[in-house]
Amino acid sequence: MKILVTGGAGFIGSHTVVELLNNNYEVVIVDNFSNSKKEVLDSIKSITNKDFKFYEGDVCEKTLLDKIFEENKIDAVIHFAGYKAVGESVKKPLMYYRNNIDSTLSLCETMNKYNVKKLVFSSSATVYGSPKSLPIMEDFPLSTTNPYGSTKLYIEGILKDLAKSDDEWSIALLRYFNPIGAHSSGLIGENPNDIPNNLMPYIVKVANKELQCLSIFGNDYDTPDGTGVRDYIHVVDLALGHIKAIEKITKQSGVGAYNLGTGKGYSVLDLVNTFSKVNCVDVPYKIVDRRAGDIASCYADPSYAKEQLGWEAKKDIDEMCKDAWNFVKKNK
Repeated sequence: MKILVTGGAGFIGSHTVVELLNNNYEVVIVDNFSNSKKEVLDSIKSITNKDFKFYEGDVCEKTLLDKIFEENKIDAVIHFAGYKAVGESVKKPLMYYRNNIDSTLSLCETMNKYNVKKLVFSSSATVYGSPKSLPIMEDFPLSTTNPYGSTKLYIEGILKDLAKSDDEWSIALLRYFNPIGAHSSGLIGENPNDIPNNLMPYIVKVANKELQCLSIFGNDYDTPDGTGVRDYIHVVDLALGHIKAIEKITKQSGVGAYNLGTGKGYSVLDLVNTFSKVNCVDVPYKIVDRRAGDIASCYADPSYAKEQLGWEAKKDIDEMCKDAWNFVKKNK
């Protein structure tokens, strides 16, 4: 099978491409490097000893998508391309709505045109908003607390309508929790182009002495230590979830949503202290005001993904922290 991966040079995308190649899929990547780097493509080849086709450009551009689909017999698509920072989305909502929804519409229209109707969509646990109970299950009410989450929720709605309109479509909506870590080789990992949007890149920058101190956004949440609790998942476990999703959508039509998480919640301080302990480094921190759009706690019930996809997370938080630091040390 030949899989088109939009945003395939990004953090989750690159790790998924590695697992696709390791599982003998053919891969075509499209990426505009808005939040990734060209060197990642060489790193993927070094890890896998396999090649793939690459197109540089924006998924919103239908002429580029036409070129890709005309030049390749695409069997299925994994759609990562999109802006992903909660805080930035609060400040720039129109940018998020325009890019994330437009890119998905352009992609789906092109897929329809070329009769490619198998899609894995990179969604997010933000579609659950501020959940009334934990752990979160796929049938919980959906709502959002920020524009980034809203784009994911609206796109899920678009894809559900698409599948309802045409029963040839087969779509997996993968609701990620909080991916961290890196490939064990240290060749690929989380390395954003601009100001980091997630916690782990800040932790490693402080450990690496690029930043003096980590800012923790709020310690007055209703959690064991007052800091936000999240379900952190190793990015390689997450990538393997996409392999299972591809297998699922090739066997049946319709649309399904699946939580990809560990089912365990760790606070910000848990993560900071674990990182310090397993890597023997100091991570000084200070408490600052809460961040707009954040919620107190969020962790998954991943049992449906295990039942339906045959997938479950294997790596623990120690390994996530070790691999994240190993990537930074190898790429200083």
